[in-house]
Amino acid sequence: MKSINPVFSPKTIAVVGASNSRGKVGHDIFENILYGGFTGTLYPVNPKAVSICCVKSYPSIKAIPDQIDLAILIVPPKVALKVSREAAECNVKAMVIVSAGFREIGPEGAAIEDEIKEICSEAEVRIVGPNCLGVINTDSDVMLNASFARRMPRSGRISFISQSGALCTAVLDFAAGRNIGFSKFVSTGNKSDIDELCLLEYMHQDPTTEVILMYIEELKRTQEFVNVAKEITGGARPTPILAIKSGKTEAGAKAASSHTGSIAGSEAVYEAAFKQSGIVTANTIEDLFNFSIAFANRRLPRSNRVAIVTNAGGPGIIATDVTAQSGLRLAQFSQETTESLQSYMPATANISNPVDIIGDATSVRYKDALLAVVNDENVDGIIVILTPQSMTDIIGTAETVREINRKTDKPVIAVFMGIVDVSEGVKLLESEGIPVYKFPEEAARTLGALYQHNKWIHRAHLKEIEIEAETDKAAGLINDAVKNNVNYLGEIGGNDVLDCYGFPLLTTKLAKTPEEAVEIAGSFENKAVLKIVSPDIIHKSDSGGIALNLKTDEDVANGFNDIIARVKSFNPKADIKGCLVQEMAEPGLEVIIGATRYKDSGALLMFGLGGIFVEIFKDVSFRLAPVTHNGVRAMVKSIKGYPMLIGARGQKPRDIEAVELCILKLSRLMIENPQISEIDLNPLIVYEKGKGCKVADCRIILNG
Repeated sequence: MKSINPVFSPKTIAVVGASNSRGKVGHDIFENILYGGFTGTLYPVNPKAVSICCVKSYPSIKAIPDQIDLAILIVPPKVALKVSREAAECNVKAMVIVSAGFREIGPEGAAIEDEIKEICSEAEVRIVGPNCLGVINTDSDVMLNASFARRMPRSGRISFISQSGALCTAVLDFAAGRNIGFSKFVSTGNKSDIDELCLLEYMHQDPTTEVILMYIEELKRTQEFVNVAKEITGGARPTPILAIKSGKTEAGAKAASSHTGSIAGSEAVYEAAFKQSGIVTANTIEDLFNFSIAFANRRLPRSNRVAIVTNAGGPGIIATDVTAQSGLRLAQFSQETTESLQSYMPATANISNPVDIIGDATSVRYKDALLAVVNDENVDGIIVILTPQSMTDIIGTAETVREINRKTDKPVIAVFMGIVDVSEGVKLLESEGIPVYKFPEEAARTLGALYQHNKWIHRAHLKEIEIEAETDKAAGLINDAVKNNVNYLGEIGGNDVLDCYGFPLLTTKLAKTPEEAVEIAGSFENKAVLKIVSPDIIHKSDSGGIALNLKTDEDVANGFNDIIARVKSFNPKADIKGCLVQEMAEPGLEVIIGATRYKDSGALLMFGLGGIFVEIFKDVSFRLAPVTHNGVRAMVKSIKGYPMLIGARGQKPRDIEAVELCILKLSRLMIENPQISEIDLNPLIVYEKGKGCKVADCRIILNG
């Protein structure tokens, strides 16, 4: 497809549906372009008007005596279809369809949108929208405000992509109040052609964009998005991407037969996509812009060691608490720093971190404290807090922060608490591009986001592991099951599929009678386990369909009969095939690995602490398949129970590498077998380092 550059940097624009009626979208957009300083040529199109805002009007695009780069459509859907045909005939390069009434209202609107897309695709006309706010480019060579936003934002190094047009207008107003400037600003609407992926690639190449912000409602090309965003955030020329996702709830978790399917939801897909692509996420719009201000300052902390300098103890304590929650830690000062602080600070000051220079601190005292900590090699980020007290020199302190900021390449983040009294100091800092916030929590979260991005850029790249598999054999087993209308594979059938991918399995055989169970168990060196085999019983423990630690022949026979009786009581109509006789696994740490498939996103992998409590504690992490060795390592490390794997409280470390290998095998299994809808390996029993792991139970759900 052709470049989307004509959307942002057109030489000629036709506004189809331009109007003289103030308050109408067609009037406001035309007026915004006309009076916004657009450097190209502007043509209004309205067959019923002689002129629009004193500019000669044309009845159609065909009637314009010029080649049009960008057509902006503010007309009803059926008219937009007619105009699209005309635009294609006239070799218009791009269109922004602002009008609503397309896919978002139902089948009739969707049909018109699809026809417009087909016409434009064939003619290589790029489309933004429909149902969008428009586009803005503050570049002095273009100066385009092709939107119905109330104002042209100030120029800056931040570009913003939003699916919601209504949110865009609020964001522009919010940004104006914070003196935040933009390079590009675009509302994607229905994304019939140009979507987030196209825009990310364009903005990454844009020399005036240094930070990309995104408001995301849904992604269609999820895996492509991950690949492109990962290269943008962590490639040879990294550009930070900050995102906020709408609708962060657990409502997306689906009714499912597997633990993975019931825990995972659409939000887990986005969480995985963002983590795999190095995108920094924000929980609120305010955090999104707080982060963007600091990222635009282009300073990243080399580590998570932070110093806090404050003239009030309470805010310093709050900042300390939030730094820990944000993945940061208080720096341990060197002896030289401690001695320097001791020599300059009054006896009542606290010279350990956080440094409390007490309420009567002058700008000179701030300077002495900041110089001491900023020059400490153990400090890689500084938060300086000011509370406006009667003796506080607000402007002088702001000038001091500016001076210190100029002397270091470490991120210096200011907190000037309040609104009115500190306003002049805040303006001074903002004019210098120094991030300044009202509260210490905002500063700590922002510094944590900067550290997260720096850690991503400088992450280690583990060597990929080649997974060997009997792919044809596995596909044959799965296809045979589907042909026979089997949509559930337990360990009978499931283990055969897993064996094709080299998963570590326990010796397992089916017994249809107590006598067969005794004979099979007699060949085991260890104790035996019995498990019910029935397509109607998926969660075995819920039905009483498991018996453990069976030592003698009598134990096995009695266990078989007891299981059958319990399951019949639980579900009298269950089709019971017998009992699985399995060698009892040695005790170890129980974890779960699993996957569930989504139509637009592919397979979502899950890892966490396993056993019967997985759905209670939900200590799990997610990644989209295919996953890299790096991604698996980060996935395993990110659960709260990770210390149990590395040897918490005197326990021996577990074989993490064996777990990682199983997740990589699972990733390949899901990629190569799209008939698998859900899969659980729970528990996967992990032994001491070097001793591997064993799959103790599996369930595979097929699409059918």
